[in-house]
Amino acid sequence: MHLVVTRSFPPEIGGMQNLMWGLTNTLSKHDLIKVFADDHEKAKDFDEKVSFTIERIGGPKIIKKYRKSLLVNNYLENNKKVKTVIADHWKSLEQIKTNVKKICLIHSKEINHNKGSFLNRRVLKVLNNVDQIIANSNFTKELAISLGIFPEKIIVINPGIEPVEKLNNESLKEAEKMLKGKGPRLITVSRYDKRKSHDKIIMALRNLKQIYPNIIYTSIGYGEEEENVKKLAKELNLNKQVLFLKNISLELKNALISKSHVFVMPSITYKKSVEGFGIAYVEAAQFGIPSIGGKDGGAADAIKHNETGLICDGNNLDEIYSSIDLILKNNSYKEFGIKAKEYSLNFHWDKIIKEYLKLL
Repeated sequence: MHLVVTRSFPPEIGGMQNLMWGLTNTLSKHDLIKVFADDHEKAKDFDEKVSFTIERIGGPKIIKKYRKSLLVNNYLENNKKVKTVIADHWKSLEQIKTNVKKICLIHSKEINHNKGSFLNRRVLKVLNNVDQIIANSNFTKELAISLGIFPEKIIVINPGIEPVEKLNNESLKEAEKMLKGKGPRLITVSRYDKRKSHDKIIMALRNLKQIYPNIIYTSIGYGEEEENVKKLAKELNLNKQVLFLKNISLELKNALISKSHVFVMPSITYKKSVEGFGIAYVEAAQFGIPSIGGKDGGAADAIKHNETGLICDGNNLDEIYSSIDLILKNNSYKEFGIKAKEYSLNFHWDKIIKEYLKLL
């Protein structure tokens, strides 16, 4: 039996939530699983549909952390069949007292604190005392080592995806209706924050529309930079070239990706925030959609440069523009897309889980 201790879990939406769901759900097909997760207003309906036990912990953030640790410690004390504790974050293990094998996932942003700082010392105290650390990319592994985490504890296992077996017909029709008469079609699915480079994609679009007058850029997401990005599009007179969407169904999101030509997210490092991997690139690839990612972070694990997409400098507007233009020229995205779809097969959870099972 294994315990999963997580701060990020469905029905809450996000990349980390998808990762922890995919890992837990797939692992539950091989062994007994119990999850300790933060509460959510829709948790009851969600939890009733899963095949494993989920214990939800609510309350204010700081109290919730200690309540969860107390419950986990008590459970470990009274259940000797637990073989492993798997955590999504070093903070999830900070108060766990056990001799049971501990595995912690790392993703980059949450460990990226200046060497010798108070937070860095806390990170090292936890991670250098677990049994195994799983980095989501080679970039994250190297970052961890540079910050003082013992290299012998770290292995790289990329996040997996749940393959979409069939797209919803009604959603496909809706997506095609929204994009009808538009092309080429660019798309981004992500939170609006500084490191995702939405602003530079918008600025590149201003020049791209001179070459591709019917170009459309679909941007799906929400976040603190949302209004700034929308304001920029309006100022550049790109309202007809940009389609902003949020709070749409998963089926429509997948349909819009499948009806697009290039996924664009040239991420940068912003303060301590950096893209550890970029599962969104792989999710697009499964539909035969190539990606343009940034050289900062772990995108190179998700995108094979010049094969399944392009890696560029997300800080350089000219590079973003030329990368988009290059992949669109002569419909090059089609060949990139064929290779992207083939490459995405390596990230299916039924394959990725084998790496976890070796550790367990």
